[in-house]
Amino acid sequence: MSQLISIVLPVFNEEAGIQATIDTLLNYVEQQEESYELVFVDDGSTDKSVKIIKGAIAQHNNIKLVEFSRNFGHQLAITAGLQYTKGDAVVVMDADLQDPPEVIPQMIEKWHEGYNIVYGKRMQRDGETVFKKFTAKMFYRTFKKLATIDMPLDVGDFRLMDRKAVHQLLQLHEQDPFVRGQVTWIGFKQTSVPYHRQERIAGETKYPLSKMIKLALDGVTSFSTKPLQFVNVFSVVPFVSGVFYLGYLIASGNATPASVGITILLFTLGLLMLSIGILGSYLGRVLDQVNDRLRYIVSKTEGFEERNKGIHDFSARQINN
Repeated sequence: MSQLISIVLPVFNEEAGIQATIDTLLNYVEQQEESYELVFVDDGSTDKSVKIIKGAIAQHNNIKLVEFSRNFGHQLAITAGLQYTKGDAVVVMDADLQDPPEVIPQMIEKWHEGYNIVYGKRMQRDGETVFKKFTAKMFYRTFKKLATIDMPLDVGDFRLMDRKAVHQLLQLHEQDPFVRGQVTWIGFKQTSVPYHRQERIAGETKYPLSKMIKLALDGVTSFSTKPLQFVNVFSVVPFVSGVFYLGYLIASGNATPASVGITILLFTLGLLMLSIGILGSYLGRVLDQVNDRLRYIVSKTEGFEERNKGIHDFSARQINN
């Protein structure tokens, strides 16, 4: 009996390229020895993405669709997709074909060698601005120094996980998950395969700067408390800086009560606001966890066995999540 590989694809307003993605993946899976299921998770798209996917479901029984009731975010779309898979191994990849399916056989080969998790390591990134490449590079290296986990550099969410790893990952219940950090945290035997990240086939990136910043903050506040320790350092900096600056003003003969007071006040207020912002980020995560709301809500599913039975396993999947 051939093994089943599930491919999870988060989708948000990918109308321009989703048909090409479906055609490319169907062409790929038809040439493989393993059986495949394609699980698309629509993250509240407002274009024709869902309509196109449903059209493909009507023609292919290995395509599934999970529809969110609204936009809950890329990381939760991945989490929901994992929940709905039944493969012996699960591949997570973007729906814009920047993650090439040709890399999947290499991941499967490593899995057969005994690795539980095989992640794609980006060696080159096409179609991205110099600014985005630089900020991504800096984030991964800063995160590595701050975090309590040793997350590999230049690795996104494109990866293969076996059923054991997926099961453990789904036991985590963070309201704002940083999936790539969670995958590192659960451990198991992990390795990488290098790949060339391609340019988008169509459409625009769904990760503008604001979302990248939020993802970075979620990652740091999920796996590091060092920024909280920095707050203690910030409390000392204004005093020390004030003493040195006061000495400079006196030595240069430019010292006046107003110049000294205003300089120290502005510097202290700036550091105070920065400290409050750091504390607020952590407190916000605590509040989300305490509220304990459902992390996402699925409005409907298409292509699953439940559809044929007239049953939707809604409450169990979502309440337990």
